[in-house]
Amino acid sequence: MANHNYTTTVRWTGNSGAGTRTYRGYQRTWDVAVPGKPVIHCSNDPLLGGDPALMNPEDMLLSSLSACHMLWYLHLASNNGIVVQDYQDEPIAVGENMPDGSGRFLSAELRPRIVVDNGTDLAKAMDLHNEIHNYCFIARSVNFPVTYAPEIVTRPANKGD
Repeated sequence: MANHNYTTTVRWTGNSGAGTRTYRGYQRTWDVAVPGKPVIHCSNDPLLGGDPALMNPEDMLLSSLSACHMLWYLHLASNNGIVVQDYQDEPIAVGENMPDGSGRFLSAELRPRIVVDNGTDLAKAMDLHNEIHNYCFIARSVNFPVTYAPEIVTRPANKGD
């Protein structure tokens, strides 16, 4: 086993001049900065008063789950001779808020739409989704169920491939 580190800087940008003197007196905004990468401007969940135009932690977690699944799917597809031409996911997560303001994710469903070359073994292409949870760093780290509802469609292979 090999350990590796991840690093980021999360910097609150919501001080309106009086810090957190009053609960409504500050903004729930911050920047995520990873060295050498574009800064992501973030806000709280809109249900909690955040800016709906900015990413929030829940958006980023669901996006991370989806991206990790996609990358492992592409890897396993390539290893198994399945040619993926397009991949798009529109996942959905269910969260709950408690009366005390706490919350949690109850579940997430990844719903990728994958385009593969005509003649692909569609059963194998579908079965790859069941293997991904063994590898995906993010899915293996969360404490709520992650399910999959993929759609796989075919298109003719590109000429010249």
